[in-house]
Amino acid sequence: MFSHVMLGVNDLEVSKKFYDALLGTLGIGPGVANKSRYFYRSRTGLFGITTPINGEPATHGNGSTIGFATQSPEQTDAFHAAGVANGGTTCEDPPGWREGASGALYLAYLRDPDGNKICALHRPAK
Repeated sequence: MFSHVMLGVNDLEVSKKFYDALLGTLGIGPGVANKSRYFYRSRTGLFGITTPINGEPATHGNGSTIGFATQSPEQTDAFHAAGVANGGTTCEDPPGWREGASGALYLAYLRDPDGNKICALHRPAK
């Protein structure tokens, strides 16, 4: 459904450090520079960070969340810990299992250095 996700950031290098650590827990290499942007590629998609091209400050969307798929609760915890250790802040409930309409999910929420809400999600095999 999606070709890519791009987030606006205010300090490109601070955000690169955060996302390099965060996405590294998922086996994704460091961001690759392209002008005033960094891109992270996986076999399933492209994630990018950029300073806004209009020169205005980057802002986060209230109610918006970017979710990243993880392979296990342990990888989800590592993702969350790497984010907090590199300038992110925890939000929502602590990482853990949640019951929802689609069954049990292991979730970990945090905010990146610019306030964007990020989620790591592990959906166990049925």
